[in-house]
Amino acid sequence: MQASSFASLPNELVAQLLATSPKAELHVHIEGTLEPELIFALARRNRVTLRYDDVDALRRAYAFTDLQSFLDLYYAGCDVLRTEQDFFDLAWAYFERAAHSGVVRAEPFFDPQSHTARGVGFEVFMPAFIQAAKRAQDELGLSVGWILSVLRHLPEDEALQTLRAAEPWLDHIIGLGLDSSERGNPPEKFARVFAQAAQLGLHRVAHAGEEGPPEYVRGALDGLGVERIDHGVRASEDPALMQRLAREQVPLTVCPLSNVRLCVVDSLAQHNLPQLLAAGLKVTVNSDDPAYFGGYVNDNLLQLFAAQPMLGAPQAYILLRNSLEASFAADADKALWIAQLDALWRDAGGAA
Repeated sequence: MQASSFASLPNELVAQLLATSPKAELHVHIEGTLEPELIFALARRNRVTLRYDDVDALRRAYAFTDLQSFLDLYYAGCDVLRTEQDFFDLAWAYFERAAHSGVVRAEPFFDPQSHTARGVGFEVFMPAFIQAAKRAQDELGLSVGWILSVLRHLPEDEALQTLRAAEPWLDHIIGLGLDSSERGNPPEKFARVFAQAAQLGLHRVAHAGEEGPPEYVRGALDGLGVERIDHGVRASEDPALMQRLAREQVPLTVCPLSNVRLCVVDSLAQHNLPQLLAAGLKVTVNSDDPAYFGGYVNDNLLQLFAAQPMLGAPQAYILLRNSLEASFAADADKALWIAQLDALWRDAGGAA
């Protein structure tokens, strides 16, 4: 369907369609869905002492000045995750929220090194993630593909060890990602581990162009062979890179609320997503670490559209369709979801 055929839809209907349409979430860290209430519940279960007196005190600590200030709290929060049941409860809580938001395909990241460094191994969290994904498919109709993400502030040798440790579980892992502190950790640092992932048949994605410069986006494409760029908003500083991303239709998994909370942009009203979209880039909207940044995927979509007058029904349809097309799901599944999306929008008043 042509996105322009929806231009006359009123804003109220667009908001409803954003919330209810089938969509894919391609940039969400499962550990970043750890809500304060669950942190305290797991701390009680595992007899972990927290630095904060209650949920409200913990939420007040979510005043970040940059990516590193968030990561410090994020890694500390992971410490309450100790048992298989803990990881199942974490994943299942996210899957329920996602399905309620119209997500039909989720490709969450998980950070093994955040857990193995604490003595919590793959044999603890992988069975939980597998069980939660199966239940999500059976009970919620939610398709799930797990992406193992390695931490860029650590040496590449540790990333290679992590990938080797994951090999018994690769039937349940669709890809390799790269996250954590971007500054001073260029993508090329991880060329060997990404080459190994390619040999294993894994999809490859990487965080780039969030706090790091546009050169990191180019480095992820050329040095790591990635198929998607996570964030990528700083690509707008490099016209040649923008032209390449548009020409090659490399998906960007943009996370608006995260960009505001981590001071990448000053406000949603000043976010450059409309410019990226207008330049022909394959942009998607996602939640990143929603428990810390103030909202899940629908919150990101609805708040962005409320703050950006130049975004309307055509852009809403494009973003939703982009998310489905950019997923690593089977082509038949993507075709089914896109048909469902088109039917919903056609019934809402868009021309055939």
